[in-house]
Amino acid sequence: MTREEIENIVAMQKDFFLTGETLDVSYRLDSLKNLYTNIQVMQNEICEALYKDLGKSSTEAYMSEVGMVLSEIRYMIKHIKKFAKEKRVKTPIAQFCAKSFVKPSPYGVVLILSPWNYPFLLTMQPLVDAISAGNTVICRSSEHSPNVTRVMDKLIRRTFRKEHVYDVLGGVEESTMLLEQKVDYIFFTGSTRVGKIVLEKASENFVPVTLEMGGKSPCIVDKTADLKLAAKRIVFGKFLNCGQTCVAPDYLYCDESIKDELLKEVKRQVVLQYGLDPIDNELYGKMVNKKSYDLSMRHLKEDNILFGGRHDEERLKIEPTIIQANFDDLCMKEEIFGPILPVVTFSELDEAINFINANDAPLALYIFSSSKENEQKVIRNCKFGGGCINDTIMQIATHEMGFGGIGKSGMGAYHGKVGFDTFTHYKSIVDKKTWIDLPIRYQPYNSKKDKMIKMFMK
Repeated sequence: MTREEIENIVAMQKDFFLTGETLDVSYRLDSLKNLYTNIQVMQNEICEALYKDLGKSSTEAYMSEVGMVLSEIRYMIKHIKKFAKEKRVKTPIAQFCAKSFVKPSPYGVVLILSPWNYPFLLTMQPLVDAISAGNTVICRSSEHSPNVTRVMDKLIRRTFRKEHVYDVLGGVEESTMLLEQKVDYIFFTGSTRVGKIVLEKASENFVPVTLEMGGKSPCIVDKTADLKLAAKRIVFGKFLNCGQTCVAPDYLYCDESIKDELLKEVKRQVVLQYGLDPIDNELYGKMVNKKSYDLSMRHLKEDNILFGGRHDEERLKIEPTIIQANFDDLCMKEEIFGPILPVVTFSELDEAINFINANDAPLALYIFSSSKENEQKVIRNCKFGGGCINDTIMQIATHEMGFGGIGKSGMGAYHGKVGFDTFTHYKSIVDKKTWIDLPIRYQPYNSKKDKMIKMFMK
């Protein structure tokens, strides 16, 4: 796609936004309902594409992508009228006589740049929030999940007018040209490296951004934890989507006194959930491409594998693998986007807290414990985006809380009402009456006006 074509797309969407059609809540509702219907019609096609790109079973594809998007649409359809209403707020006596209100207003043209690991979910969920808020949207999904990208392009063309939602196909060149446009909001999900580029490009045109990135999300297990349940939930969260999840537990950080027992339970859960030979399990995913496969394989050495380690380069499969790690190992310095779980230990909980806080704030943090004191100590003292107590990744599966990072793991949040807010500018407005005009604020000032001003502004 040429620069001129991209400029024309942006101009087309700006012109459409200025017609005011997307300001009509009924137009937004119709768009959401059409999207919901078309996703249902194309569900098998979407799941098949997810299997081709990432090896996701139909159950996993629905649970972690399609079903979550449909749920977000239902939530917005139910609440959008309330979210879009003006809200009356209290007016100070000094403003007599007037009324004050906050008016939700869409930004305009939103650019959504989405990744390959949850390609359907991480394109469609912010899209749902953006159109619910009344914006037009340009989507740029990843070329590394080509089958899903093609199906989403078909879905978008079937559902929306191109001046409302447009899907730009291509690669890095198209993304770069899009970032150079004067859009009104940018929503990016991906790596911290690319997120930095997005932020720099956005700053050139003073475009507000949401950045959803990642980081090394710790999973702390103290000596009071229910180890069987902890292992079950850790294995689910870590090896879902073959470990290619931004909020997956990145490393297991456990009390040294329970390490052996915990690893015994983790190994047992891997077999229970994925079988004795996960490589041949059709319900277990694969790495998205050779580059991702090779990045994960760098962390496997002959002397550090505690469990697993088998792999098949031709099928891009790596079985769930546990490795022994040291803090100066590569696997403890960069995010692992694959089915490799390093294990490190602590002797005191404060030691774990200090280590986490000495590094970049992660997108997620998980603590398994039966001690309320320990749970609160970690949640209170560690800096991170969001997380769970005695579970993993479930913080993303709710409309009632925002999902987002902090520092290098991201900025801004979305999901549910928070998602609507992300793509909305709230105009603060004072409606002043004309039948009275108090003279005290006008020059010339004197001692009498001075006393009255101080009285009114108390």
